[in-house]
Amino acid sequence: MKKLIFSLLFLGAFSTLSLAQELRINTYAGYVFKDRVDSYYSNSSYFDGQIQDGLRWGAGIEYHIPNRGAIEIQYLRQDTNAPTRYQDGGIFNGQIQNTDFDVAINWLMLNGTRYFPINDLIEPFGGMGIGMGIFNIGNPDTGKDNTGTKFAWNIRGGSNFWVADNIAIRLQASLFSATQAFGGGLYFGTGGYGGGLSSYSSMYQFGLEGGLVFRLPQAGK
Repeated sequence: MKKLIFSLLFLGAFSTLSLAQELRINTYAGYVFKDRVDSYYSNSSYFDGQIQDGLRWGAGIEYHIPNRGAIEIQYLRQDTNAPTRYQDGGIFNGQIQNTDFDVAINWLMLNGTRYFPINDLIEPFGGMGIGMGIFNIGNPDTGKDNTGTKFAWNIRGGSNFWVADNIAIRLQASLFSATQAFGGGLYFGTGGYGGGLSSYSSMYQFGLEGGLVFRLPQAGK
C-alpha cells in the first residue's frame, strides 16, 4: 500500500509538469476539531481516546491544467495529544490504563481541485485527494515512541479571493481521514502494552483553514 501511494503521488506530479500553464504556491493554517477514536473489540480489551484540537499548518505546490482543473502536492502538519483510556484483558490482569499520548500527524497528499471562477476576484473551488498520513505517537510515561503510515483521503471546498494580480486569500473547510490510523501496535506498542491489542480505529478530522496563494509568473511572460 505504501509503494502504491508513493507511486500515485510521483506519477501525478510528473504528469502535470508538462501540462501546467500556471503554477501556484498555497499556504495553509487553521483550526482542527477534536476527534474521538475508539474500539471495543472484546469484553476486556478496548481503547477510548480523543485526538485533541489545535493548529494545522502547511503548504502545497499546485499545477493548473487548461480546462481540467488543478493538481496539488500538499504537506500538512499537526502537533497535538490524545488522552486515552484502555484495557487489555491479557496484559497486567486487565488493569485499566490512562495515558495522554503525544501525537504528531503529517499529511502528504495529492489533491485534485476544480475551480469555478465568478470573476477576476472570487474563485470558488471544490476537490478531493488521496495520500498518506504519517503518525508519530509517544508515551510520556515511558519515553518510548512509534511511527506508522496509513492510507489517507480528504475532501475540501472554499474560495480564493484575489487581492492582487498574484496574491489571494484562501478560505476553506476540509475533512481528512486516515484508514485504521489509531490503535493496535502503533498506539499501545509505544507503552509496551502490545500482545492482545490488535484492533484499529479510523480517524476523521474536520478543519477550518485560511492562507495565502501566490501565483508565480509564467515562463516567457
